Amino acid sequence: MRQLIQGPAGSLDVLVEEPDSPPVALAVICHPHSLYGGSLTSKIVHQLARTFLEQGAICVRFNFRGVGESDGVFDNGHGEQADLLAVVDWARQNWPQPELWLGGFSFGGFVAIQAAVSLQPKRLVTVAPAVSFFPTADADLSGTDWLLVQGDDDEVVPADTVVRWAESLPSQPKLVIVEGASHFFHGRLNDLKQVILDTWPVG
Repeated sequence: MRQLIQGPAGSLDVLVEEPDSPPVALAVICHPHSLYGGSLTSKIVHQLARTFLEQGAICVRFNFRGVGESDGVFDNGHGEQADLLAVVDWARQNWPQPELWLGGFSFGGFVAIQAAVSLQPKRLVTVAPAVSFFPTADADLSGTDWLLVQGDDDEVVPADTVVRWAESLPSQPKLVIVEGASHFFHGRLNDLKQVILDTWPVG
């Protein structure tokens, strides 16, 4: 189901997928950098949605402001965090019962981490979060089960930068390094899915 909802800068373009059985969670997923082709159809965002759906979650993907049918213009992560909060608020109004999961890739991983500090999701999955572009060491997510997946051959966000950043946090994520994986996990999307399923098996 794809629709437009009201966001802080106008309409937001949202895609919702629901599992066949009663949902165990509500998962909201953030896409990579808007100015470099990131959108809700990005391959890693799609793979996160497929994986969460397999785990029994309602999956909500959306385009940040200025992408696709979403109104507004790129706002360096500040407005994009407001977009995420608006989508979560809308989704919780429609599905108030399931626990909240957040996911994000690259720039979207940064946005998800920042928002998670206030949203306190049950689970958080970040893939190659853009910590080299948006460094922060104050994300206290001690109440969140956080998985960070990083390729060791990442040409955009170096793995050693991500590892140092993660180790500086007051509450550190479970960090899984995928050997030989690039930033976009070319040819390794199934490995990404398996890491998530190994961390949180279905059933």
